[in-house]
Amino acid sequence: MHLPKGKIRDAATIEQLICLINLENLNALFIQEGLTQAKRLLKLNHIAIQQLTLLQSKSNQSIENLKKLDF
Repeated sequence: MHLPKGKIRDAATIEQLICLINLENLNALFIQEGLTQAKRLLKLNHIAIQQLTLLQSKSNQSIENLKKLDF
């Protein structure tokens, strides 16, 4: 996969951005709970797969509405 130059967030979809924000927050929580980096990685990977699957489903009307907004 070839990413354009610049920040990854610039090329991310809205679904990926939502997932990334959630993962960053969960990672901070897991650090506070004392989870090791390896355990955090496993948990975050599993959560990311679940979230992206849900967010990218065609039946997710909320995401479709967000895409229509003009920022």
